[in-house]
Amino acid sequence: MESIQNGVGEEKFFSISEFRRRAGIPLVVARKLIVWGEVRAIKTIDGTVQVAETEVIRVAELVKNPRVKFRLFLRTLGPGLVTGASDDDPSGIGTYSAVGAMFGLSILWMAIWLLPMMMAIQEVCARIGIVTNHGLAGVLQRHYKKKIVIIIVSLLIVANIVNIGADLGAMAASLQMLVSVNFYVAAIFFAILSIACEVFIGYHIYVRILKWLCISVLAYIVTGFIIHPSWREIFHFAIMPQLVFSEAYIFAMIAVFGTSITPYLFFWQASEEVEENRIRIKELHKLKQKGTERLKFRIRRMRTDVSAGMLLANIVFFFIIVTTASVLHQNGINKIDSAQQAALALRPLAGDHAFFLFSFGIICTGMLAVPILAGSGAYAFAEIMKWREGLEEKFSRAKGFYMIIILSVIFGLALNFLHINPITALYYSAFINGVIALPLLIAIMIVGDDRRIMGVEINPWWVRVFGWFSIIFIICLIIAAAILFFM
Repeated sequence: MESIQNGVGEEKFFSISEFRRRAGIPLVVARKLIVWGEVRAIKTIDGTVQVAETEVIRVAELVKNPRVKFRLFLRTLGPGLVTGASDDDPSGIGTYSAVGAMFGLSILWMAIWLLPMMMAIQEVCARIGIVTNHGLAGVLQRHYKKKIVIIIVSLLIVANIVNIGADLGAMAASLQMLVSVNFYVAAIFFAILSIACEVFIGYHIYVRILKWLCISVLAYIVTGFIIHPSWREIFHFAIMPQLVFSEAYIFAMIAVFGTSITPYLFFWQASEEVEENRIRIKELHKLKQKGTERLKFRIRRMRTDVSAGMLLANIVFFFIIVTTASVLHQNGINKIDSAQQAALALRPLAGDHAFFLFSFGIICTGMLAVPILAGSGAYAFAEIMKWREGLEEKFSRAKGFYMIIILSVIFGLALNFLHINPITALYYSAFINGVIALPLLIAIMIVGDDRRIMGVEINPWWVRVFGWFSIIFIICLIIAAAILFFM
């Protein structure tokens, strides 16, 4: 970045905000273009960053191409997008498919009503990571009893292993439906590939792979349009909650809550904000910003990131329910035990295109989610044990951290060899995740509102409203489930 005196030269210059407006791009993209060196900027004597008019015109012409604009926006996104997309892993797809086939469109309203709650919770987790520069487990054990945090993290790792097992099994079965391959060979292949990617590829490269894998979830949106559902009926069910006071329906609601607002995402989001900070320190140094300005910029960028990720997660959730309810439920198929079973059931009813997209999406989302499931537990456990951790670290410097990742994947893989039905375990795991999330959500919201920890960056009002509402919501569901169980 060059430095010049104010007013030097005949060419007109614009501030970053003016550059963003004139080029028609988000502020986060404008800043990143400068940091990446793709836009020539200068620094004036008063410390402001300026962009030449010729550069503004060039970028404005460049982003007229929608594909270029989307690619640039995707490059700027980070943990929030990856977290949101990983929420729609094969186990999540299996859960959404099961409730869609079982209850039809009557549970579709949760896709919209859960969105602001998901955004609020993930923002709290991201804020904690940004402000404290520590993962969630590290922050919690500084303010709560270590034994409580160890119990929560242990339950997290066990639930993650079950999810990993279900995901690897679903990926192997889906590949088996597309090509002739042995189920166990395919499961071992995906397990080794997941481990290799996390252990041997640095975070700054690995996160790019994860972001491109996020595109795979679009397969479910495309599938939703291929089947030509009744949109008038869909919008009615999406807006108006259809509550059924039955044990099966309340159980399904808690399972959906536990799949959507799931503990492993809390830990992953906070830890990846810390990872991102290590990369951004160099980038922000180029702009020579003050500490408070850096923090505010990171939080603004994080909100865009988290919002995009959670919106993507819920759109996919929405379309999986639409697809399975419109095709399976309406044709009398009310019991789905796995994501691949949903794909097979779609084939004769919705055609080969819907079948292929659904199956391909399971494989790609699994490759996105398995490393995140293993990594979230590893971050949490390593922080408790005070081990060196981070995907940017080499194996030799963070052996304990990487061994948790490796063992989590191996134990998850083993479930497929022990003839334990991972999908059945998964559905109950999703329910348990919903219950486990309750004390964790309370702790997270308290930390996010604690000025001693967060300083001036405590939760904004909307995060408080929807964050505490999510707690009230799951409490009501648990009470309803208990009443129905003992009736």
